[in-house]
Amino acid sequence: MLTRDQLVAGLRAAGCVYAEDEADVILATASSPDDVAAMLARRAAGSPLEQVVGWAELAGVRVRLEPGVFVPRRRSELLVREAVAAAAALAPRRPVVVDLCCGSGALGLAVSAQVDCELHAADVDPVAVACARDNLVHVGATAHQGDLYDALPTSLLGHVDVLVVNAPYVPTDEIALLPVEAREHEARVALDGGADGVAVHRRVAAGASAWLDDGGVLLIETSDRQEPLTAQAVRSAGLDAWSVRDDDLAACVVVGHRRGDPDHAR
Repeated sequence: MLTRDQLVAGLRAAGCVYAEDEADVILATASSPDDVAAMLARRAAGSPLEQVVGWAELAGVRVRLEPGVFVPRRRSELLVREAVAAAAALAPRRPVVVDLCCGSGALGLAVSAQVDCELHAADVDPVAVACARDNLVHVGATAHQGDLYDALPTSLLGHVDVLVVNAPYVPTDEIALLPVEAREHEARVALDGGADGVAVHRRVAAGASAWLDDGGVLLIETSDRQEPLTAQAVRSAGLDAWSVRDDDLAACVVVGHRRGDPDHAR
């Protein structure tokens, strides 16, 4: 049986910077000494800690993960915060929230923990969708599989209040530069944003107006470097656009707003 000190030493030898913290997470999650040893072996081989223990936390909400599914990053807390604010502003009406490119469903789950909403999620990756369905069933929501808007039920056309999107935004040629945890243990479709990293953002922005209700909001996580391109894509799609940043989280979100249309009835 590994002691905590031995576990910490093994993690440190594998290059884990926060070996003590990771050891505590493993020990709190493992159900047996054999589990501890197996988790150490997987972590030492490069698997993300969150996939090793089977869960991640985002904005105070624990989300179950499966191997290969995108691991939520803390910077996405800004996306959650903006989505909650947009949804809460519609009270007492119950808003419709869509988590597009949902991965594990972490964003939608974190939003629904703070505001009562009708939640839908969608992703192209069947492994991610299965994981998201398991997470979202507890809040009465589901995940749909398909390519962006093709996954969504047509009944949502023109009725989405908050469209929250963490689409891939790593330029294709830079995927090889990512840490091993990402490039070898997360689905490429969750990382690859095309030549400049904004290819999926352009597709999301182009289709957003048809799905958003009057006054609906599109929220896209991006990087500081790509923010001008993401914002331009949103403006080119006919939405008002501005950006929100959180330096502590090293996070940037482009906000797109659909203006009211007198001929667009809810």
